[in-house]
Amino acid sequence: MVKYSYYPGNVARQSSFEVEDTIQPLCKSLGIELIEMVGYNSDGGNIIKQGNRELQLALNARNIALAESNGHDIITACASAQGILHETLDTFQKDPIALANANRVLEKTTGMTVSGEISTNHLLHVLVDEIGLDKVEAAVVNPLDLDIACYYGPHMQREGACGGDDAWNPNYMEQLITALGGNPVEFRTKTSSVGNPSLLSLGDSVMKMTARVLNDAKKSGAQVLVSACTQSHSNLDSYQGKAGRVASKDTNIPVVHLSEIVAFALGHFPDRFAQLRTRAIIIGS
Repeated sequence: MVKYSYYPGNVARQSSFEVEDTIQPLCKSLGIELIEMVGYNSDGGNIIKQGNRELQLALNARNIALAESNGHDIITACASAQGILHETLDTFQKDPIALANANRVLEKTTGMTVSGEISTNHLLHVLVDEIGLDKVEAAVVNPLDLDIACYYGPHMQREGACGGDDAWNPNYMEQLITALGGNPVEFRTKTSSVGNPSLLSLGDSVMKMTARVLNDAKKSGAQVLVSACTQSHSNLDSYQGKAGRVASKDTNIPVVHLSEIVAFALGHFPDRFAQLRTRAIIIGS
């Protein structure tokens, strides 16, 4: 059993509760214990950073301090959260003044301080690097048997933030999908942004960015698009109809989060797995 401090991110327990539904059982199946970070807060979503960088650093310092008090490295299922947490830790390790300023705010408001000596990890990298694909494959109950496009997004694609994967041309998710019995298909925009932080201020531009990714995945022959990011997932799923209308592109493809597809393959929520296959046949055709 390996233990991690679990950071759900900004939306897994709000608008994307399907992520919270599925990460818990899949982790139990693979011997991962999720230790609750009691009282965690938003990481700022790189939105707060645009107006107040120090505030976003302080918010993340608080989450990191909670994980340090648990005594375990962080795991998250959101690529945006992984990128933000990694950037914060990198800042604290390279800039002692930024660390001191964050600690001053943190100690004054919460009584905690942060050392910045733990690591943060995305679920994808834990499954490949820590658990291992052989163990994942051995646990498969429902082989996926679908053509699947893997969307990483841009936020965690940087050196040191994506495990042993290639930051420029990642393939960990494709390896994982293969282990789950699926057929990964390549598409050009798997690390392109869908503009999630700018959704409310740059609506049409964000819809065009979203439509480009969805259309590219569908043209690649994918029946399903799997996202490693809970924030981007809402654009790709909930807004795909609007994105298609704004960009005049075919965006009609089922979108699920990585934790859902892994849980389905490991035998959890078989009724939802059946629904996914039906959606792939009807919507993805």
